[in-house]
Amino acid sequence: MAQSAYIKFVQGSAVERLSLNEVKDRLHRYCEQTAKTGEQLDWNYTEAAFPYTVETKPGEEDRWFYLKGTAPQYKFILFGVGERTDHEISVPYVQVVLTDESTHGDKAKANELCKYFAKHLLAELTLFNGRTIYYNPRK
Repeated sequence: MAQSAYIKFVQGSAVERLSLNEVKDRLHRYCEQTAKTGEQLDWNYTEAAFPYTVETKPGEEDRWFYLKGTAPQYKFILFGVGERTDHEISVPYVQVVLTDESTHGDKAKANELCKYFAKHLLAELTLFNGRTIYYNPRK
């Protein structure tokens, strides 16, 4: 059964919402940062930190995309954007989905990417296990 994590943009978040292209840009930025870390360590860290290629299906480019693993221990992670209503308030979110074919490596990498996104965007993160991490400033 597929599992989902949600990065919700609530009051106090750094952005109001992200489009799919902005999510891809953030993933590209993550790759750049890990490449710089690798340079400092004199190690090709990028391949270990992001062992995926970004793929889309024809006709679905505006709805979702997926990361396809380049190593045997990684298969798929799906990304989509949406909006739901909580107590009559519209809450935009990024949904990260692990398919039935996803591996434990995918789940670990998806958790890492979700935490990276939520921390930098000051968002509320609901993990795959249902627990919530609040990176947004709350009073």
